[in-house]
This record gives sequence, C-alpha cells and structure tokens, in this order.
Amino acid sequence: MEYVEIARAVSERGELVLRERRPEVGPTVLELRANGVFVMDTLEVSSERALASASLALVEQPRAVVVGGLGLGFTMHEVLADSRVERCAVVEIEEALVGWMRDGTIAHGPALLADERVRVVVADIAVAIAEAPAASYDLILLDVDNGPGYLVHDTNDALYHPPFLTRARDVLRPGGALAVWSAAESPELEDALGDVFGTVGVRAHDVLLQGRDEQYWLYSGRVPSRG
Repeated sequence: MEYVEIARAVSERGELVLRERRPEVGPTVLELRANGVFVMDTLEVSSERALASASLALVEQPRAVVVGGLGLGFTMHEVLADSRVERCAVVEIEEALVGWMRDGTIAHGPALLADERVRVVVADIAVAIAEAPAASYDLILLDVDNGPGYLVHDTNDALYHPPFLTRARDVLRPGGALAVWSAAESPELEDALGDVFGTVGVRAHDVLLQGRDEQYWLYSGRVPSRG
C-alpha cells in the first residue's frame, strides 16, 4: 500500500491532512485525517449517506437544512439528492478543507458546491447555530465527530449537552428535527436530548467500515408540529 499526501494544513485546532491510499490492486482512495486520526475516506461512505437519508425521513418538508461538518461532502451530497431540499447550509470550521473542496484538490468538490442551493459557512457550528434566527431551519444534522465519545476536538463536547441542544431546538421550525450521528451508543446523549426535546429517536445502523462490520447510531429530537 502506498500513501501519498495531497494537501496539509495547520490551524489552532491542529493538523489536517488529505492523502491518497494507492493499493497494488483496486482504486485509489482519498482519505481525510485530523491530528493523525482517521476521519473518513471515499471508499466507504454508507454511514454519511445513512445519516442524511435517515435524518431527512424524520421531517415531512425539509426545505431548509443545516449540515454540521463538511467532511468529504457525502452527507451534503445525499441531502441535495432530496428534491424537497430548497437550501442547504454546510458549516465547517476548517477553512482549508473548504478551500480543497472549492479548488478541486478534492476532485468531486467543485461539482457539489456548484449546486445553487448550497451555502458553505466557515465557522464553528456552535457559533453558527447561536447566531441563526429562531425557527429558520427544518433539519439540523450533526456530523462533526463520530459522536460524543469520539471527539475530533475537545471543545465539541459542548455540542452534546442541553445548552447547545436547546439553542438548536429553538432554531428549528415546527415539525423540524435535530439528528446526531454517533459511532457508539450514548445514554448520556439520549438523556440530554430527552431533557430538551422530550421524546428521543434512537436507531442503529449496520455499516461496513474498512472491511469491518460496525454498528452506528442515529439520535434525534423533534419539535412538535403545529395543530
């Protein structure tokens, strides 16, 4: 297996690396790593797609969607495949990653961002949600970590506790939903969502990750519909 670095950036949060895995047999795979830890690649994207499709199914009319975390763009791609979506704001804290998507360093990036419904915001998702008008979105998808037990950055811990979850609820329209992807069961997250939303949705998803059978979890809270 040959590894070739494509791009590297350093911010106050650490190091972000984009590299290719070039096996002797099979296709080249693009891989994203943060501070030496594997984040995602282009070989196995079923978890990103499952997050989007399962979350979109929670809302009758997901006209306005927020995706927390750009990654390699596959969650956003699945959101945009839904014709009910009229606008999609993608919030990504790493400016370099957005740049790689825009300039074609990530080859499929320019085509994804050409969709007129997309707006990419370089910001911390906590700040973006804090500044969003009340009742302005139908769906918020959080994919910035692999859940509260696998943080990319320690500061993300606040995303899984009632103060942030309450603000996210306030940003949702009636009938809207917040969905959080997690690589493991999290009773603490379930309790926090229950405190804020009352009723919590918990769904397990079987995924194949780097040749291994894994089970990921989708946690959700919904705002009651009017009437």
